[in-house]
Amino acid sequence: MEVILLKGTIAERLKKEAEKLDMNLEEFLLEFFTQNLDPKDRAKEYITVAKEMLVQAKEEISEDDYRQAAEKIWGAAALTVKAYAFWKEGVRLASHRDLWEYSRVLANDLGDWVLHVWNEASGIHTCFYEGWCTREHLEATLKSVEQLVKTVEGKIV
Repeated sequence: MEVILLKGTIAERLKKEAEKLDMNLEEFLLEFFTQNLDPKDRAKEYITVAKEMLVQAKEEISEDDYRQAAEKIWGAAALTVKAYAFWKEGVRLASHRDLWEYSRVLANDLGDWVLHVWNEASGIHTCFYEGWCTREHLEATLKSVEQLVKTVEGKIV
């Protein structure tokens, strides 16, 4: 995995811009670099990044960095819902509200289990802010989100 280190003014500016849009840095950069792609190609890029985030989450769990792992797990779930929206309707989901509403569309297409996974991922997102989750919480949610990513990838690729 390629690593780019940014420091100083550029790093702070990127972080502030991402926060304004309620995104993590990876998602912000993904939005920027895929904005001119066809929606179906954009969906594939989102799934690729979601899978990478799950790999990062596993590494962070093994290093006991539970907050960062929680953020990556939730991010992967969010990117997967966004990918499906791009693939199915060519629409960009821009808010947490949009994600919650579109998770129902995804559940209608794939089954009610999607709502359970979405709820798990959203619950684990709280861990990023509060730090209350355990390794067991993270590993269980990671497994569920991996299934969501795999299922959506199978439909859109």
